[in-house]
Amino acid sequence: MKRPIRHARPATPRAHSSRARLLTRIGAIMASLAALSLSGCSVLSRGFLAPGGPVAHAERHEFFFVSVVMLLVIGPVILLAPLIAWHYRLANTKSAFRPQWGFSWILEGLIWIPPTIIVIVLAVFLVQRTEQLDPYRAIPSNLPPLQVDVVSLDWKWLFIYPELHIASVNQLILPANRPVHMSLTSGTVMQSLLMPRLAGQIYAMTGMVTQLNLAISEPGTYWGENAQYNGDGFVKQKFQVMGVTPADFSHWVASVKQTPKVLDDKAYHNLSQESTIPQPITFGTVEPGIFAKIVHQVIPPGDAAKHEEAKYDG
Repeated sequence: MKRPIRHARPATPRAHSSRARLLTRIGAIMASLAALSLSGCSVLSRGFLAPGGPVAHAERHEFFFVSVVMLLVIGPVILLAPLIAWHYRLANTKSAFRPQWGFSWILEGLIWIPPTIIVIVLAVFLVQRTEQLDPYRAIPSNLPPLQVDVVSLDWKWLFIYPELHIASVNQLILPANRPVHMSLTSGTVMQSLLMPRLAGQIYAMTGMVTQLNLAISEPGTYWGENAQYNGDGFVKQKFQVMGVTPADFSHWVASVKQTPKVLDDKAYHNLSQESTIPQPITFGTVEPGIFAKIVHQVIPPGDAAKHEEAKYDG
């Protein structure tokens, strides 16, 4: 008895539409991967992998060294896992089968000796790097460090140059190839200063002073921000860091000193209120000792003063 001949059915419109949707999805995935790869270059250029100073350069070196060492651990696992699975596959009848096998000095040595060496190497290296990257440690230089007092506010950054008697808001101008010493405090809740291409992250807290040392290797534009969520204006609390030549820095200082604005108790009280500013602000004169007043909360922040007045009025 002969079987009936079955002819292949022509592709239906539904099959064509399914293939089209599949190709569209594949194309969208490929386009997304391409976009991510291109955007990744921009992200990397804004982080410590594109260092703009000695601190970020040391952080990048530490990151690469630790990554290479960890590859010595994960690399063999990635390579051997598929090789072992392929070698002992069901179809390979020539593989040795040892049901009574239980111990091997060679295998024990491979399990314990390399990890022990890696842990020792990483411990010694990271202890040394931790000491070298201490934010309180001064940057070695023949030039005296530039002192900058930093106050975090809602939602802005106040930079005071006490030796120059000037100040700026949301703009930090620094001379290249000169160490900078920062003293940080907060006029509001705890915040975190982050300048990824220049230095690591450090907190600014009310009633306390933390320190940060950094330097800019060459003139350029960098960015800083608050990395600690502090309310509605958090995403806008960013500022520009400009590294300039010593001559340009002196010119900028001279131009700021011509600004009639004065940073005193009243100006700080108004500045400390919750707000965002569209453009940087400069003060040509700074009241002596105002940073100490802010640290010891002699000058109450604007919003805190409002709360106190409301409490007494009630």
